[in-house]
Amino acid sequence: MSSVRMTRLIRAEAWVAQTLLNAFLRMGPARASNVAGRFCRFVGPLLPVSKTAHKNLQLAMPELDAAERARIVRGVWENLGRTVGEFPHLSRLQENTPSGPGFEVQGAEYLEEQARRGGAVLFASGHIGNWEMLPPGSARHGTPFASFYRAAGNPLIDAIIRALRDSAMAPTPMPLFAKGSRGAREALAYVSKGGRLGMLVDQKMNDGVEATFFGRPAMTASALAAIALRSRCPVIPGYVERLGPARLRIVVEPPMTLPDTGDKQQDMLTLVQMINDRLECWVRRKPESWLWLHRRWPKELYK
Repeated sequence: MSSVRMTRLIRAEAWVAQTLLNAFLRMGPARASNVAGRFCRFVGPLLPVSKTAHKNLQLAMPELDAAERARIVRGVWENLGRTVGEFPHLSRLQENTPSGPGFEVQGAEYLEEQARRGGAVLFASGHIGNWEMLPPGSARHGTPFASFYRAAGNPLIDAIIRALRDSAMAPTPMPLFAKGSRGAREALAYVSKGGRLGMLVDQKMNDGVEATFFGRPAMTASALAAIALRSRCPVIPGYVERLGPARLRIVVEPPMTLPDTGDKQQDMLTLVQMINDRLECWVRRKPESWLWLHRRWPKELYK
């Protein structure tokens, strides 16, 4: 494809994305959540990637029958659509509203204690509920944190996404570290200087370490565990529970007890497994809230 055609395509994709976001903004948070959720609930299960979700459910929860798996997959797509529809509204969502759009924080005392204590902290979570609400929700309790970030392929769309995230974190936008070895080094340096860092650690990482997830071997990112053990900083687990259209609950759990046996490699494996166990517990509570669309287990299991 010529550079001129490529430029036109990039601009066209960005125009579509911006037009869609503008439409969501005009709708308001609840209606945008409903419209995007219903659309994705209908279209998503028809896409080839849904076969991966069905296979993942068979591997992780073999007790489910076909009808239950289909229900969960529809819910996965609905949650993803709602997350997209709510994204441009995150900066406007208010805490502890009596009804309608808004959010609440369960376990806010752990965030406030960390704010008083100061120093480095790591937040461990996954693609559950509307995970985009974690950074701005935590920031409103005195603990804004930096994040790892995978840039969108289209640079104009990437700029739109970054602007929305900065808006949600205003007035204190936080660093975004690119995924990869360079980003990992930068994140480690940031934490070593007392910075706060959040990580979504539920996807397959081929260059990670082997742990178990839903009782099966799963290559798992080890960066969070390695940073935590090296810095001896708290690891606070948490996730987002969807209560309704643009109505969310951030669940913050107590800081994890870091292993300290003197065997650095074993301590890292132990902490990685501890985090996977928390993720599995959250997903089992409401399977349709997790993003089952990625191949999480060894590739031979998908043949």
